[in-house]
Amino acid sequence: MPAIELDGVTKRFGDVHALDGVDLSVDEGEVFGFLGPNGAGKSTTINVLLDFVRPTAGEARVLGHDAQDESVAIRRRTGVLPEGYDTYDRLTARQHLEFAIESKGADDTPDALLDRVGLSDAADRKAGGFSKGMTQRLALAIALVGEPDLLILDEPSTGLDPNGAREMRTIVREEANRGATVFFSSHVLGQVEAVCDRVGILRQGELVATDTIEGLREASGAETTLEIEVGSVDDDALAAVRAIDGVSEAHADGSTVVVGCDGDVKMAVLNALENAGVEVGDFSTREASLEDIFAAYTEGSA
Repeated sequence: MPAIELDGVTKRFGDVHALDGVDLSVDEGEVFGFLGPNGAGKSTTINVLLDFVRPTAGEARVLGHDAQDESVAIRRRTGVLPEGYDTYDRLTARQHLEFAIESKGADDTPDALLDRVGLSDAADRKAGGFSKGMTQRLALAIALVGEPDLLILDEPSTGLDPNGAREMRTIVREEANRGATVFFSSHVLGQVEAVCDRVGILRQGELVATDTIEGLREASGAETTLEIEVGSVDDDALAAVRAIDGVSEAHADGSTVVVGCDGDVKMAVLNALENAGVEVGDFSTREASLEDIFAAYTEGSA
């Protein structure tokens, strides 16, 4: 059974289409990255899942429950890290956890959760004095209360330093290994690429792509960069490489030939250089990053 199902979900605010016929299925136990430029509709989608806003059309189901009619049952089984989480300034970190545990009827230990997110030393400090990163860690600890079946993380690395971001990624994978589903919205593409099983890309309220990163890489046409160490290379050899179908550009950078190409023409590039009398040494490839793929889909070239 899918953990999240959206069927033709549309949301209009006046004349603005925040979501336009979104169909999406997220499997149980999956870490799903949800991407899109600012204003694409990511937060609206999350608000529909949590019944904070009602769709204009379409249906949403979460953990087998109707998102509108059974929202209380969904929230009992869901941990949420919202974007821009605000703490209660006069409560300590431990008191925040105690309140969350009591509200969910869970039996977690506050100190264990604080230790897990790296806030043990601040357990008895009032949250009003927390940095942005500490507040984010506390919000993550609250989201983990009760071992939820679904974690919805909206920009979870906001305010975190590199160590904090790495610890957050570790927790995400641990939760997935436990069997939880993680719905992960972020603009930090490296974080998504590091932890997500599949990715969905939203553009102007429409879901324009859903696949693994490798699948999106192949479908988007985002290029591979091929770097080839050579003895020397002349203009005729570079022209032979540029003439290959699937090569967009080729230039020499000292003793390195840099080629932008489709991933399946690498051997043709090497053969063209050798046939032109170029001594080819070592070579390396850089596949299109998630950032490249994201640009291809959100800027309209895919």
